[in-house]
Amino acid sequence: MKGTLAQVRSYERSVQLLMVNQFTINLGFYMLMPYLATHLAGPLGLAGWLVGLILGVRNFSQQGMFLIGGTLADRLGYKPMIIAGMVLRIVGFATLGLVDSVPALIAASAATGLAGALFNPATRAYLAADAGERRVEAFALFNVFYQAGILLGPLVGMLLTGIDFRVTCLTAAGIFAVLSIVQIRALPARRGDDTQVRADGQRESVLSQWRGILANRPFLLFSLAMIGSYVMSFQVYLALPLEVRRLGGQDTFGTAAVAVLFAVSGLSTILFQTKVTAWCKARMEPGRALTWGLLTMGVAFVPLLAATAVPVPDGGVGLWLLAAVPPTLAALLLAVGTMIAYPFEMDTIVRLSGDRLVATHYGLYNTICGVGITLGNLLTGAALDAARAAGMSALPWIALLALGLACAAALFGLHRTGRLAPPVREAQPEPATA
Repeated sequence: MKGTLAQVRSYERSVQLLMVNQFTINLGFYMLMPYLATHLAGPLGLAGWLVGLILGVRNFSQQGMFLIGGTLADRLGYKPMIIAGMVLRIVGFATLGLVDSVPALIAASAATGLAGALFNPATRAYLAADAGERRVEAFALFNVFYQAGILLGPLVGMLLTGIDFRVTCLTAAGIFAVLSIVQIRALPARRGDDTQVRADGQRESVLSQWRGILANRPFLLFSLAMIGSYVMSFQVYLALPLEVRRLGGQDTFGTAAVAVLFAVSGLSTILFQTKVTAWCKARMEPGRALTWGLLTMGVAFVPLLAATAVPVPDGGVGLWLLAAVPPTLAALLLAVGTMIAYPFEMDTIVRLSGDRLVATHYGLYNTICGVGITLGNLLTGAALDAARAAGMSALPWIALLALGLACAAALFGLHRTGRLAPPVREAQPEPATA
């Protein structure tokens, strides 16, 4: 851990602040969001479909607005969008704790999602710009802070929600308020390169910029190939807990085993991310690292697949081991695959953008992957239901393994054909003079 902190101190102050910001953002978010559904359905007594609608609005507003948020960051600067997102989160979180009317809850949920769409692309583009040639290492450290917030947030939220959910909401809003003040005072202004001057001296329009990005075929192919990594990593929150509960039950053991899944995923990243990144960077090109990362994520489902061939014990230690060990191994391998791929993934987006309109590229990338996650989770859920109905418990794990192999093959193909190399940037025309 001392080595990690020493690496953080070696970066500019802005990069250090962005990493601490991301930890604090995730701390505030994950201390509230895991308990929101229970609050809506319990004390507020909302119907299940209303709870799903309110939660879905947050996800839709975030995923649907990533491109807009990234574009605004490139046009107006990274700092204003980061701060605007923080302010929206303050309003959204405070409102979730203080109101009980459905329209107000929907508006608060939408504001919370829009906030993420504003500051996420801006934060990553800012980090990429100020880290310079050390982008890969910076994103590895960024993931450490990111996972630390995810790991600590639910624990803090559990303690606060035990007092009152409103306390959790107001505390989360307070954390974002303090973070906003710190950023206003300490985060330097930073703009990316969004300039594209036409022959007549006029600035290129947003629609023209979007058309240019959509014409960037290597970037689009890379985005589509990486969808699988997000679908697979999300199974730590979907398929793996369901499998633990299916075999281990809903009692204390099942709850503890699910907690172990999250702990293994977060702690392994915190402890080993920088070491894994350094090892990979010293031995392989980014395209190969990405391929190995997604291959590892696909192989993560092999322990679960192998477990389906084992007779399910009636109870006792044998049942507990079958319920806990394969999902835990899967969670660990998913974490390792993410550790391998994530820093090179973030760096590849910058390289494929040609260091231009970086936040807009991040925004479109997040939207593509977000849509993919939604569809992937729907299909995973359908596979889980079909497996239970047909008595074919191996079906979802075969599908997820196949997804990992297919995405790894796609990335290997992009790497071998040179499509992950940065594009040659055309010289910009000089502005017309009077």
